[in-house]
Amino acid sequence: MSIESNIEEVRARIRAACERCGRDPEDVTLIAVTKLHEAEEMNEAIDCGITDIAENKVQEVLRKYDDVKPATWHLIGHLQTNKVRQIITKVALIHSVDSLHLAREIDKRAAQNDLVMDILIQVNTAHEDSKFGVDPQEVDGLIEEIAETCPHVRVRGLMCIAPFEAEPEETRPFFRAAKEIFDRWQAKGPSDRIDFRWLSMGMTNDFEVAIEEGSNMVRVGTAIFGSRDYRREEL
Repeated sequence: MSIESNIEEVRARIRAACERCGRDPEDVTLIAVTKLHEAEEMNEAIDCGITDIAENKVQEVLRKYDDVKPATWHLIGHLQTNKVRQIITKVALIHSVDSLHLAREIDKRAAQNDLVMDILIQVNTAHEDSKFGVDPQEVDGLIEEIAETCPHVRVRGLMCIAPFEAEPEETRPFFRAAKEIFDRWQAKGPSDRIDFRWLSMGMTNDFEVAIEEGSNMVRVGTAIFGSRDYRREEL
């Protein structure tokens, strides 16, 4: 199948998931995850209506950025503090903030570029040692500290990565736990530094369950571009 037909299929699945839970599909942002895919494939997706693209690694953003048509860029992978300065003006949203140390570096680099950087707090609702992210019990404190000490950072919501399950239904409790935190903060209303808008949950294997549990931003790669050649990471 072509990238165009794959996108149509993913959008159809998004509409069906929204129908099941009484939501408007227009409220769900589809992010095409372009890890290990080349600029020409990304441009083909953009030509087919994709407006948001995401990379896991800073070096991939830098390598492809000038060759990709206009789009909104997201950084969804773990971000090292020494790489922040390289992408601070290139991405619109950093999904993977999980420490005050990282937030302060983002704040510093954003100030140097006279901008306010939108971020999501990555929450590890499954308590997996193999994944980055803040323990749910520590999320509130981190958000408050960022708001108090990082004037050039705005917390826009949460990001959650559920464990990979052969049966996507088993991911539901992890998404639901993130949604509970999201709802609590959104209910507080917006301020200059905290304005909850995005709940980034769901990938190719589980995005329909994530939507049913409240996600309004899904990160889909394989279902759009096909399987990745992981040998490229070694090059």
